[in-house]
Amino acid sequence: MKRDTDASELGYATKAVHAGQRPNQITGAVVEPIYQCSVYAQEFPGKFKYDYGRSMNPNYYPLEEALAAIELGKFATVLSSGVGAMTALMFLFKAGDRVIIPTDLYGGTYRLFKQVFEKYGLQYTQIDLSDLNAVEDALRTKPALLYIESPTNPLLTVYDLKALANLAGKYQVLTAVDNTFASPYCQNPLTLGIDIVLHSCSKYIGGHSDIVGGAIMTNHADVREKMDFARKAMGLHADPMTMFLMRRGIKTLPLRVEKQQKNAMALATFLEKHPKVERVLYPGLPSHPQHEIAKRQMKGFAGMISVYFKLGHEETMKLISSFDIITLAESLGAVESLVEHPASMTHQKIPAEVRRKNGLSDGLVRFSMGIEDERDLINDVSKALEKF
Repeated sequence: MKRDTDASELGYATKAVHAGQRPNQITGAVVEPIYQCSVYAQEFPGKFKYDYGRSMNPNYYPLEEALAAIELGKFATVLSSGVGAMTALMFLFKAGDRVIIPTDLYGGTYRLFKQVFEKYGLQYTQIDLSDLNAVEDALRTKPALLYIESPTNPLLTVYDLKALANLAGKYQVLTAVDNTFASPYCQNPLTLGIDIVLHSCSKYIGGHSDIVGGAIMTNHADVREKMDFARKAMGLHADPMTMFLMRRGIKTLPLRVEKQQKNAMALATFLEKHPKVERVLYPGLPSHPQHEIAKRQMKGFAGMISVYFKLGHEETMKLISSFDIITLAESLGAVESLVEHPASMTHQKIPAEVRRKNGLSDGLVRFSMGIEDERDLINDVSKALEKF
């Protein structure tokens, strides 16, 4: 994309393809090459274009321009993983600072916050972020951060991001949203007043189950500067090949998510009517508790579904191990459909009593829809259910 093109005037798919991409100045290559290097020659001590691979790499900058563009923000920092992004985010705070977190929280986030950073003096308080009165009471105590997931993993709770951002702004509290489950295609929290957005780029952004990466997006130049420093100081950098694949994945993000959410709606609608299903959670269904909020703040509903089957624990385990097309595996947002059991997989590190208290029962199953034909996915689930 030419430098004099105003990216704000471009459509989303055009940004996904072209943001940050310019013909290579040396070769004219349309796609930026992989700079698989860690050391750069300096013209004079301290005078250089790039100093060291941990802090600088030519692959960072076009990718970060694209990441900012698809999140409709100004700045981005690419990092080693989603957990790396959360680690960099915690670098903003000091011992004694308190972070408000939701009751429904990804297991890896809970583990990082409670088993790692709590040991170094950060404090974490879980509250129901759908209770705006409780949120305001918590904000009055001046926490350092209001940390949000929406939709949440795995209960797919959708929080009113604009309302939360307004409340936090009233008390001058920083806000951050893990936007991984929505994808930047379906939701853009920065446009709703949120300060920081983070992603596990291993999911929808990469989209092919072949990278581990993360990113933080923001409109605040000082936050971006601190995230870049955290990457350098703590070794949270992504490798060049990962960045190349991440940028390639962004180009097809709109196409993939359109198909994924179409498949999700089809399977969710089928399962909601199935006699062996107790309940389906999908923000696109009118039955979802926050469907109206989702319609208001999301451009689409992405590809994640959570389901409670009318089966015992062992039967549920056998069911999700018996699909022919849908793969039993952790992660999400990829071109292939996946299924997992949160209580024994992604959220097993959360104590059982805490899981159950927050609504994450042992009977919950999570689907991540891929881009296969929807008829084949429905048939795969239907045939498996016939055995029970």
